[in-house]
Formats: sequence, C-alpha cells, structure tokens
Amino acid sequence: MIWRLIPLLCLSFSLALQATTVRVEKSYQAMGTTYTIAAYGEDARNLEAVLDLAFEEVHRVDELLSNYKPGSELSQLNQLATKGPQKVTPELFALLQKCLEYSRRSEGTFDITVGPLMKIWGFYKGKGKIPTKREIAEALDKTGVENIVLDPERHTVAFRRPGTELDAGGVGKGYAVDRLVETMRAYKVHSALISASTSSIYALGVPPGEPRGWKVSIKDPRTPEKTIETLYLKDQSMSTSGSYEKFFQVDGVTYSHIMDPRTGMPARGTLAVSIISPTTLDSEVWAKPYFIQGKSWAIAHKPSDFKVFFCEDKADNPCAWLP
Repeated sequence: MIWRLIPLLCLSFSLALQATTVRVEKSYQAMGTTYTIAAYGEDARNLEAVLDLAFEEVHRVDELLSNYKPGSELSQLNQLATKGPQKVTPELFALLQKCLEYSRRSEGTFDITVGPLMKIWGFYKGKGKIPTKREIAEALDKTGVENIVLDPERHTVAFRRPGTELDAGGVGKGYAVDRLVETMRAYKVHSALISASTSSIYALGVPPGEPRGWKVSIKDPRTPEKTIETLYLKDQSMSTSGSYEKFFQVDGVTYSHIMDPRTGMPARGTLAVSIISPTTLDSEVWAKPYFIQGKSWAIAHKPSDFKVFFCEDKADNPCAWLP
C-alpha cells in the first residue's frame, strides 16, 4: 500500500509548493515610458522590496541617460562636449563605446547622435512635422558618430561639431531592462517578466505551471489592436520597432519616428521588426538597423542566436520569421 501513497504524497507536496508561490506586479515611470515587473516568489513582502530596489536602479539609469532631464549625465554632456573633452563615468563611457560599435556594424543605421534629426522632425516633445530641406541638411551636418571623440585613457568625450547631440532613445530602454534583470537575479528572483512599455521585454525563467516560458504577443502592424503572433520566452529578450508606435501623416503619407541617419528621412518599406535575443540591449538596438536596411540585409546580418519576425510594407508579403 505504501507505493500507492507515494504519488499522493508527491502531489500534495507539489500543491503545497504552488500554494506558497505569490505574484507581485509593479510599474514605474522613467525615460518617457512605463517599466513593469511581474514576478513570482515565496514571500510577497520580500518580493515587493526587491521590485522597489529594481526600480531604484531604473531611476539611476534615468539620471544617467535621460535627455528630458537637464541634470542627467547625458544632458550635461550634450551641453558641454563641444567646448572640449568632458570626463564621464566609466558606465556611460562603456555604453558610448558600445554605441559606436553598433553604428559601425550597422553601417551607420544605428546612430546615437540622431538627436538633431529627431528634433527637426518634431519627435522630441512634439507631434511631428515635415522639416525643410535646409533643416535636414543642417541636422545631418551635426549627425554621425564621427563627430564623437572618445579617449579611453582619460574616459573623456568630446564633440567635433557644435550642435551634435546624443539621443539615448534607441538604447536606453534596453539598457535599463537589462539592469533590471541583473538586479532581479542578484536578489535570487528566478521568475519575472520585465518590460519597458510593450516594445522591450525580458522573460526571466518561467512562470509557475508553464515550462514553455512567458507568453508574449506581437502586434499586427497594420491593425495594432490585434495580435499577429504568439510565442513563449524563457531567459530571452524581445524588442519591437514599428511604424505604428510614433508617427504622423501628411497628405496620406505616414512618417514614422524610425529615422535613417544617413538620409535624414524616416525609414520606408518596413512596417515592424521584432527581435528575440539574449539581451534586451541587443534586441532594442538591432531592431532599428533591420527596420531601416530591410529584409535582405537583416537575413544576411542576423546572428545565429537571434530570431527575427519581419513585416514588410507590401500588401502581398505577409509578416514572417526570417530564415
């Protein structure tokens, strides 16, 4: 009879474990977006405390990278770097080094100096407007990573041209989410879904009762209120760049916020790109070059540990996972 009791005892033990698992969810506003963490653990009060500590880290990153805050390190650098080399923290210097490498590898389609272009197109604290050709030419003159001078020995940054401006909008959310993931792991949280709005997500572990991972969805770029793809993530990130996220229309033409730094014009030909990768920094950054460069370039430059869901702006060409 003992052998008959073993399955019952195992079931009871499993149910007891599930009964002690609690879910805590919290949100925090920073860097112009909403960060949300849904986490599972055994102690609700401890879990809430960990989430509060995690959001303190987001606040710290906001003070580092926000170009909406005049006192942030990035904003101070934008104000002073044309006057001469400015010493920055090792953290910001390392991130800028990565950004220059991303620019090189993306053939200039990722560019942290895109700030002047975003402003003239009205995407910085504005509703969007078509600039003049002269405005575009002047902004392009201030744009380009060749205008950034990094000194690795002194940890200084200087700008070659007046008006050059760093914009962390294409990198900040991914960096912040990865910092949240590190914080959660440091405090032994093994199950959490971390998101910056809905465009950058990291799935840590798996939720209770779902070994496949965290269920996430990809919006239909033509009808964003609908889901076009559903998938499960486990210890992976996913970021999406879509023309439906921020845009304006003039005479029936849609102008999105995804800017091609080489031309000074919003990118055309792509509706949305979703990237699954090991880190959120990578998934957020690379979604822009893939969007700008197009499907063929994305296929040719996709690392083996990336998965890419691509939507072209063609009526007869549906969205699909790239080979």
